[in-house]
Amino acid sequence: MIPTSYPPKEEIARLTASMLIEIGAIDFNAKEPFTHASGKQAPTYVDCRKLISFPRIRATLMDFLTVTIMREAGFEQFDNIAGGETAGIPFAALVAERMALPMTYVRKKPKGYGRNARIEGVMSEGQRVLLVEDLTTDGGSKLSFVDAIRDTGATCSATAVIFYYGIFDGVEKTLGDHGVQLLHLCTWWDVLAEAKRSNAFDAATLTEVNAYLHDPDAWSAARAT
Repeated sequence: MIPTSYPPKEEIARLTASMLIEIGAIDFNAKEPFTHASGKQAPTYVDCRKLISFPRIRATLMDFLTVTIMREAGFEQFDNIAGGETAGIPFAALVAERMALPMTYVRKKPKGYGRNARIEGVMSEGQRVLLVEDLTTDGGSKLSFVDAIRDTGATCSATAVIFYYGIFDGVEKTLGDHGVQLLHLCTWWDVLAEAKRSNAFDAATLTEVNAYLHDPDAWSAARAT
C-alpha cells in the first residue's frame, strides 16, 4: 500500500536516527575504532541489515523511504525498482511492493556461469529504474550498479538509501555528474544529534564522534599505526 502520510523531512531524519539507535544498528567506539574497507579507522559503524529483523521499524522506514522517493523524485517517475546486491535487495522488494512496481536486483559482478548476468529479474529497455540500497558512503558502488542498469537500455536517474554518511566531500556532485539524484532518510549528523538528545552514548565518546565527523581523514590519520 502506498503511504499517504508525509512527515516533514527533518522529522523523518530524526525518527530514522532514533530507530537505528534503538535496535543497535548504530555503534560508536572511539577506544577500539572500526576499520573500514578503505583501511581507515572510524569511531562509527552502522548496520542497516539489522532492520529486516524488526517488523514495525522496518515497515515505518520503508514508508518513509517511499514517501521520500515520491516527494523528491516524483509519483510517476519509475517503472522498476532495483536492489543492489546484497543489502539493498530486501529494501527494494519492500519499496516495490508499496509502489506497486516490478522489482529486480543488480549483482556486484556477473556470476560467472549460466547467463553471466548482472541483472536478475525482468528489466526492459526504456524502463525508468530506481536503484535502492541500504546506505551510501562515497557513492562509488552506486555508479557500478547504475552502469549495469543502463547497459540493459533502461535508464537510472536516482538512487534511494536509508542512510547516507554525509561526511565526505563531493559525493552528491559525483552522483549528479553521473546523472543520478541521491535520496536518503538520515545522515551521521542526524544520528549524532539524536544520540546526544537521548543520552545513548557517553559524552566522551560523542565528543570523539563529533571530531571524526568534522574531519574523518584527520581523525583516522591520527590513529594510524
